[in-house]
Amino acid sequence: MSKFLYKLGKSAYDKPWYFISGWVIVLGIVIAMLGINGLNISSEMKIEGTESQKVLDKLEKELPEASGGQGSVVFTAPEGERLDTPERVTVISEALNKVYSLDYVINPAELATAAAANGASQGQGDQMAQTGDQGAASSGTATAVPAEIPPYGPLIVDGMPVPGMLISANGSVALFQFQFTVQQTSLPAGVTDSVIEAVMEVEDGTGITALPSDSLKTPGIPIGTNEIFGLIIAAIVLVMTLGSIVAAGLPIVIALFGVGIGVGGAFAISSFVTMTSFTPVLALMVGLAVGIDYALFIVNRQRRLIFDQGLTAREAASRAVGTAGSAVFFAGLTVIIALCGLLVIGISFLSMMALVASMTVFLNVLIALTLLPALLGLVGERICSRKAREKGRSKVSDKQHGIADGWVKGIVKFRWPVIVGIVVILGAAAIPVTKMEMGMPSGATANLDTSARQSYDAISNGFGEGFNGPLLIVAEPDNPSEVITPQALNSLMLDIQKIKNVSIVSPLGVNKEGNIAILSIIPTTGPTDAETKNLVQDLRSADSAIAQTHNVTLGVTGFTAINIDMSAKLAEVFPLYIGIIVILSLIILLLVFRSILVPIKATVGFLLSVLATFGLSTAVFQWGWFNDLFGFDTGGPIMSFMPIMVTGILYGLAMDYQVFLVSSMRESYVHGYRGTKSVIHGYDQASRVVVAAAIIMVSVFAGFIFTHDIMIKQIGFALAIGILIDGFVVRMALVPAVMAIFGDKAWWLPKWLDRILPNLDVEGDKLISELNAKDSANATPNEHPAI
Repeated sequence: MSKFLYKLGKSAYDKPWYFISGWVIVLGIVIAMLGINGLNISSEMKIEGTESQKVLDKLEKELPEASGGQGSVVFTAPEGERLDTPERVTVISEALNKVYSLDYVINPAELATAAAANGASQGQGDQMAQTGDQGAASSGTATAVPAEIPPYGPLIVDGMPVPGMLISANGSVALFQFQFTVQQTSLPAGVTDSVIEAVMEVEDGTGITALPSDSLKTPGIPIGTNEIFGLIIAAIVLVMTLGSIVAAGLPIVIALFGVGIGVGGAFAISSFVTMTSFTPVLALMVGLAVGIDYALFIVNRQRRLIFDQGLTAREAASRAVGTAGSAVFFAGLTVIIALCGLLVIGISFLSMMALVASMTVFLNVLIALTLLPALLGLVGERICSRKAREKGRSKVSDKQHGIADGWVKGIVKFRWPVIVGIVVILGAAAIPVTKMEMGMPSGATANLDTSARQSYDAISNGFGEGFNGPLLIVAEPDNPSEVITPQALNSLMLDIQKIKNVSIVSPLGVNKEGNIAILSIIPTTGPTDAETKNLVQDLRSADSAIAQTHNVTLGVTGFTAINIDMSAKLAEVFPLYIGIIVILSLIILLLVFRSILVPIKATVGFLLSVLATFGLSTAVFQWGWFNDLFGFDTGGPIMSFMPIMVTGILYGLAMDYQVFLVSSMRESYVHGYRGTKSVIHGYDQASRVVVAAAIIMVSVFAGFIFTHDIMIKQIGFALAIGILIDGFVVRMALVPAVMAIFGDKAWWLPKWLDRILPNLDVEGDKLISELNAKDSANATPNEHPAI
């Protein structure tokens, strides 16, 4: 591997324009594809194989109208005023008529005026007409059943209820709910924009505030300008580490090139595959971090070779690609394996996120091994000024007396107290994990100044929290040949109404065969409350009194049900996922380090850091610690897929630092250092660049904490704090302490295993030996080869 990379680096250095033009052409193709295909970002998060998705699939097949997407708009009046004044009612009615006249929006009045009037007493009968068979819907025997007289009612215009409209008892809040003929992701461009445009017209000179639901808004990419600050900090760290603006600029260029092709390529194919707004953000996060770090490792190794051995920039660059490039390759491979492990979960949007992010990492590895040496070839000897060379060489003899040397010697001396202290501290940080609640963020946890939060609060105050997360129920007889009669449906609804935590039960319709009935249930509690979760589980239970009494099976879907199913599915596959990435990564680390102990130690250290990461994430985002600092108002559940996603990314990145730090210790061991001396010498050689890389990665991830999107905040925080813990606590303190305890035994490998394992030569010993032998053969008697 090192020999091949050495030749590749030399070729790129000698013929830079071949490699540069090649990558520029690739970037140009991506930009052209992006211009032709455009962007198509979706908010759809299907969880295949779950109970809620099965219900949606059944509805799409048996009753397509019922599987269409839903939208809502909240209207609020100024404080102390009402919405049902003649002038405001007229304006609102005109806006609603415009919405109902749009294509792909179901107009209940056109479908079944009688059914709408029949259910109007609770403002839900229009939904029955929207989705059901007209004969069954208009029978008049199945009506909405409230738990008690509700503090709201239909909006009345000219003595008739307005379809889809509810108004609170004090008249200050009105809720408009309607349905599309298809899911929002299948709507043509401009439909939801037309809906928003129509309802926003009510604000002109009326004092009314219109708050469209987030489902109506075109999903955007949650990236702002705060991420730039992470890059600025990264640039400062690079200048301090490399001591040159030219050298510091190269890793930034490499990272931007990598994410430009990776993220741009993802956008370019977004018209052909379903891609959520988080997919390119995750690729951007990981791509920037690893792109900068991988280039930093190679450039730093080149400068070390120039300073320590007096090599030319050309030879130093080639050797840097051959040695540090090998570590970059295997570090990147570990990250890719950790990300691709997400494919076993079988959730399409997570698989797409993993594929795009892993492809971006792969591109960054290729670019670091090809484009970077080409750019170094253009820079030439200017990579180090003469003053920097002289300063660097003068420090070679005293480099063992720096801060890093003092730190690692202290760690080695007090290794047992260090290990115990770290385990206790990280264990304490992990305690909140036991109280972690997973779910999907909702309007209840949005910031107070957002329309999502204002809409949620207005609905809760005017109608009850349950209206923010209605449940869709599909009832099927246990005997498929039976038909659900209106009387049976009414009896079923009455019994469901008696269940604890049910506010309203409304019929939405029956299919043409009469063997599938659809109901809407409004819980009394909010969509993320534990009581609502329990209600979903009770409704689904085949042993429930309702299922036994009515001989029916109840399927439940809706935001809350999907949320529950997502959390359950992720919890189910999490152990399998961890097992796969750990086993594969242990194999890679075994090949890289040729040691049994080192891969095991690396994995145990990672488990400590990831548990502490999730503990701190729970304390911050669920309990609300330091919420003002991180820019959010209300604590809430941890995003369902955040733990499994962050675990994969952190594992890969943690192994990056493990590879670079411990491979340096192994290099020292191979070159004759024994016992704790190999630990100290290897640490001295690698710690500076590993610390710089960790600071850069933390800075890049931290920049995403201050976006407006709470999900991106959580991922950014978890990755930043995870790298902070793993890079500085585990790798910089725990690793040398444990390595000092085992000494040379850390590199023990059974002889039979040593014989069958291929020697990857990550440290480049074979390469260096051959090059030194070649230099010796070519040297004159008065010359001495650089070693």
